[in-house]
Amino acid sequence: MGININKRLRLYLDDVRTPVSQDWIIARNYDEFVAQIKLHGLDNFEVISLDHDLGEGAMIEYYTNVKNNYMLDYNNIKERTGMDCCRYLVSESMNEKIPLPQIYVHSANPIGSANMIGYINNYFKNCRSLQVCQQVKIEHTIDDMFVLSPEARKERWDRSKDSE
Repeated sequence: MGININKRLRLYLDDVRTPVSQDWIIARNYDEFVAQIKLHGLDNFEVISLDHDLGEGAMIEYYTNVKNNYMLDYNNIKERTGMDCCRYLVSESMNEKIPLPQIYVHSANPIGSANMIGYINNYFKNCRSLQVCQQVKIEHTIDDMFVLSPEARKERWDRSKDSE
């Protein structure tokens, strides 16, 4: 457990977006996310905002199945996702007996977002807390190296055309 530093922190999980506001700690993947929680202590966070898709495998799954078929199969994703971060948060909260802070989801993946919100809110419900996890839009920038046209995204990540 971290030392209470009397300054409530904000943690932003996303592999490509960077929040405009400078008061966020940024984690780009699951390992960085867990490291920040361990470094600062869950009880020192006021807000945590989560993306779902954290790498190439998740983007392939999104463009191949979620976008085209409205299905999400976690078995197709090799890297950890924001859903894994939700599981870690709940486990940490239960093991350390620390209530979760405000949790937001800013992911563009509608099924991944719903899964994360449902998982966190179910935990809140079981703790007899208000189910306050919700989808939000946080003003952000995206580095030019990640900006792709819709056509380029489809070409890079949509594998449904491979099975035709």
